[in-house]
Amino acid sequence: MKGWLLALALVPAFAAAASDDFVRLPGGEFRSTLKYEDTGGRVTLPPFELMKHPVTNAEFLAFVESHRQWQRGRATPVFVEPRYLQHWAGPVELGGDAQPAQPVVNVSWFAADAYCEAQGARLPTWNEWEYAASADATRHDARADPAWRETILRWYARPSNVPLADIGQAPANIYGVQDLNELVWEWVEDFSGLLVSADNRDQKDPDRLKFCGAGALSVEDKENYAVLMRVAMLSSLDAANSTGNLGFRCAKSLTETSP
Repeated sequence: MKGWLLALALVPAFAAAASDDFVRLPGGEFRSTLKYEDTGGRVTLPPFELMKHPVTNAEFLAFVESHRQWQRGRATPVFVEPRYLQHWAGPVELGGDAQPAQPVVNVSWFAADAYCEAQGARLPTWNEWEYAASADATRHDARADPAWRETILRWYARPSNVPLADIGQAPANIYGVQDLNELVWEWVEDFSGLLVSADNRDQKDPDRLKFCGAGALSVEDKENYAVLMRVAMLSSLDAANSTGNLGFRCAKSLTETSP
């Protein structure tokens, strides 16, 4: 009971931060891990804003309290599966397994999309997410650094039953964004366009990665194995699915008049 009251006491502060806790990323030309057939992996991103950290349990609690249709037990079954928010003590109660400052997990794409829309935002695209996640504290693109890649792969090897850390424990990257690579997996807006082919008749490249049916990259590209694991994970999901290590953050498009 005390934990529930503490969570409620923290909700206003977290909820207030959710709408303005964004940082601006400059965009520009970016070399994606996915080798698009028409661009060879080069994409151009306009400037955009991204949340500094994943959405927390406290922030999502504030959302479902004001949007009752997204509470556990009320959400339309086509939009969520039975595991939706299963780690919470109740529909509007966090409990010991869902601390306020931990990233919210067990949320479907539909629920994540609705949360971002309520903030006047949206889910980031894959290209936006990969662009932000390629940076470290001093470099805009750290993907060629073996030590950086090894840090991410060590996180992948961590047992899934280890409790999640609170947000904000890791240093921010050069853009001011935290927790992109070592806390939870994250939904992206266009996750359904990430396709892993199940057709293995092409024995020279049996595990081709496809993006929107237009680009492909062999999983033999060991340098980008961490990114490929994320693509494979997201491509295996339906929009109503949820898992205990999949959360999200929101992004905003910028107009020409944005400050």
